[in-house]
Amino acid sequence: MEDAWSNEITESLAHCGYYIKTNALPERLIDELTLTAQDSKPQFQSAGIGRSDDHQINQVIRNDTIHWITGTDQAQAIYLNEMELLRVAINRRLYLGLFDYEAHFANYPIGGFYKKHVDAFKGQSNRVLTTVLYLNKHWREEDQGHLLLYNSKGSLIKSVLPDAGTLVIFLSEEFPHEVIPTARERLSIAGWFRINTSTSDKVDPPT
Repeated sequence: MEDAWSNEITESLAHCGYYIKTNALPERLIDELTLTAQDSKPQFQSAGIGRSDDHQINQVIRNDTIHWITGTDQAQAIYLNEMELLRVAINRRLYLGLFDYEAHFANYPIGGFYKKHVDAFKGQSNRVLTTVLYLNKHWREEDQGHLLLYNSKGSLIKSVLPDAGTLVIFLSEEFPHEVIPTARERLSIAGWFRINTSTSDKVDPPT
């Protein structure tokens, strides 16, 4: 993680609450992560909404499948290490108290979507920063599947083409977002930097 890049990210987060960059990570790493995702497809499961006791499958809201990243191969380990370096840099500059990072591959079939939502509700979640890294080479406008990012008033502020190497980071509580229906299969890595909200009778995030 180069200081110039981490400075660019933290300055953007401090200024507007989000960061978007094309070709953010080396092409070779993107290719290896894509192969890992494709090889892992038999292990993908239907994505749900909510967490813990509130978790449920609702394909009216989203119909993608996911597979959690555990760092079990070199590409996953390199990616998680990049995110760990970023976590340290963000904490050093923005004092967010980020505790750890979790991420999964997400696969959207043709027609796949995720309706407008937020990744964290104020005061009710340990997710502070959302990250999305795209793994789709040569994505075109007509392929659709854009990420739409809204402000707190519901106005569209960014439409992101899910092209390979594009990285999006935003404050989880502040920006509603959605994935519009895609016209071709769409792969990404969704992740969250989290704080530790453990209490005497609850461990959060879970170990």
